[in-house]
Amino acid sequence: QVQLVESGGGLVQPGGSLRLSCAPSGSIFSLRVRAWYRQAPGKRRELVAHISDYGTAMYGDFVKGRFTISKDNAKNTIYLQMNSLKPDDTAVYYCNARRTDSPDEYWGQGTQVTVSS
Repeated sequence: QVQLVESGGGLVQPGGSLRLSCAPSGSIFSLRVRAWYRQAPGKRRELVAHISDYGTAMYGDFVKGRFTISKDNAKNTIYLQMNSLKPDDTAVYYCNARRTDSPDEYWGQGTQVTVSS
């Protein structure tokens, strides 16, 4: 059993910042927590950011330098620093993990981010 626990979401005004974190628990051997996705109401889930084992980051086109993904290898935890938030960033944010030795994939329960004045 694997659980991915996200935290850090909330309500923020446009232009504000939030920092999300995602930590695994359970059977974490061979587990790699590496990506953030988001899903807004009525829209498909989309990739926000991914970080490789070597620390190389890639972002969705909409990020445009506003977000930074990082990881703590010792804790197998990832973070998403979100700055200059816009109302269009309102969504449920999910972290994603995969195993290195199987096709298994895991999702967190999601954390709500609402950007509104």
